[in-house]
Amino acid sequence: MKSGKKLLLAGIAGMMIFGSGCADKKMTGPKQKTNQQENIEQNKQEFSIIKSKKLNLSHLHGLGYPGNDDSLYIATHNGLKMFNGTEWFETSSNNNDYMGFQAVKDGFLASGHPQKGSGLKNPLGLIQSTDKGKTLKKLAFYGESDFHFLSASYSGNEVYIINEQPNSKIDAGIYYSKDLGKSWEKSKLTGFTADSFGMIAVHPEKGDTMAMATRNGIFYTADSGNTMKAITSPEMVTALTFSGDRLYYCSVGNNTVQLKQLDTKTAKETEVKIPFLDYNNPITYLAADLKNPQRMAFSTYNNDVYETRDGGMNWTALLQNGQNTVSP
Repeated sequence: MKSGKKLLLAGIAGMMIFGSGCADKKMTGPKQKTNQQENIEQNKQEFSIIKSKKLNLSHLHGLGYPGNDDSLYIATHNGLKMFNGTEWFETSSNNNDYMGFQAVKDGFLASGHPQKGSGLKNPLGLIQSTDKGKTLKKLAFYGESDFHFLSASYSGNEVYIINEQPNSKIDAGIYYSKDLGKSWEKSKLTGFTADSFGMIAVHPEKGDTMAMATRNGIFYTADSGNTMKAITSPEMVTALTFSGDRLYYCSVGNNTVQLKQLDTKTAKETEVKIPFLDYNNPITYLAADLKNPQRMAFSTYNNDVYETRDGGMNWTALLQNGQNTVSP
């Protein structure tokens, strides 16, 4: 069991940033404006959405339900993969290495690295697509930064990033924008006592409300991270997502992996039944369909993906070890 715990901690460390090396809480500063936003041209190859006969994915970097589509999107090292409920699809070109993936009402926001030969600058900074990845709009830090941790409200206007390395516009730390990346402010993090930064979730309608997963539980803010407080017990949390005022999160402790639901208004917490997951295979990403509250999905450290369409009563395995289990 000791070797298993070491493996788990190594995996979790890859999903978290240790606060001592990332944020300077004393540096706030004025709003910082970024470069002009415009569309960026991708590969000139013909773009289309094609059926996937066989998937073998080794790197999953996020998942979500864009409001302008009915499919579950998965961000990978090699572009987008989409599951429409019965079949898998993927993009024929523009297969960028999307990281920090966030589904929003009109499409998705992301960061990451361009597909080889695309002619795009590396890294991508913060980008937006409203047409399934056919075209990208640069929002901020294009060619400068790569954000593994970013999140946004459902409208997409309120965006949060964890900046690990200073760039020409901002220092290291947690930043938020209320105008889709045109300007940024640094969160003061008063009351934040965890020793790590992790996954971020933003309330769908209340852009000032954000929650962060850490090794010491969930820290919550209603003022864009300027003041924060712990709202769960101090156990490791690996993933979280909002569905209205409900916050779903995964915790690992006592050799178990659990999915829980926390009502942020009443503080009532309940456990959501999920398929058995080995302690060395924790949940890495959670996504809720904001058009259908009964629909939710999660991925795991071993690249498994499960989806429920009845509020967690039943789950379907869509990927096992990165391979699709649902045949076309």
